[in-house]
Amino acid sequence: MSLRTRRASVLPALGLTLALLATGCSGDSTATTASAGKPAAPASSAAPAAAITITDPWIKAADQGMTAAFGTLVNTTDEPLTIVGASSDVSAMELHEMTMKDGAMIMRPKEGGFVLPAKGTHELSPGGDHLMFMDLTSPVRAGDEVAFTLTLADGSTVPFTAVAKPYSGAEESYAPDGGMDMHE
Repeated sequence: MSLRTRRASVLPALGLTLALLATGCSGDSTATTASAGKPAAPASSAAPAAAITITDPWIKAADQGMTAAFGTLVNTTDEPLTIVGASSDVSAMELHEMTMKDGAMIMRPKEGGFVLPAKGTHELSPGGDHLMFMDLTSPVRAGDEVAFTLTLADGSTVPFTAVAKPYSGAEESYAPDGGMDMHE
C-alpha cells in the first residue's frame, strides 16, 4: 500500500472520529443522554411554583439571637407534601413544634417535618409549629423582607419572602438542659 493510499483511507476515518467527538462534547446534554436511552435530568430542583403557597407570611422582628417565621402553608396538589427543611441567608434554620414536657410548654425540632395533606393547609403560628431562625447574622427590623427556602422530602425547593413585624409574645430562650423554653 502506497503512502498516498494510506492517507486517503486515514483522512475520512479521522474526519468521522472528529465529528463524533465534537457531537459528544457539545453543550446539548439532552441529545447525548436521550441517545444513550436514559431520560434527561430535570433542569431545576425547584418544586412547581403552584405546589405550595404561603398566605400571610411574616417573621418576628429581632435584633439578635433567635426569631421565627409564620404563615399558613397551602398544598395545592392532589398528593400530601412534607417540608423537611428550611434555609435563609440571615440564619441557620430548623422546623420547630411546641409540645408539653414535665408540665411546661417547650419548643423542639419537628421530627419528620411538616406534613401538608393533599389540597390542605398547615398553620405556622406563635406557640405552635414555626420556622425557627437559630442565630441571626444581622438584625431583622420591622418592615424588612426576609427570603427563605423550604425543602420538600423529594429534594425540591420552594422560595418565599416574609415581612418582619414587631411581636412581643413568644419570647424564646434556650433551656439549660439543651431544650428550649417558651415564655409568653
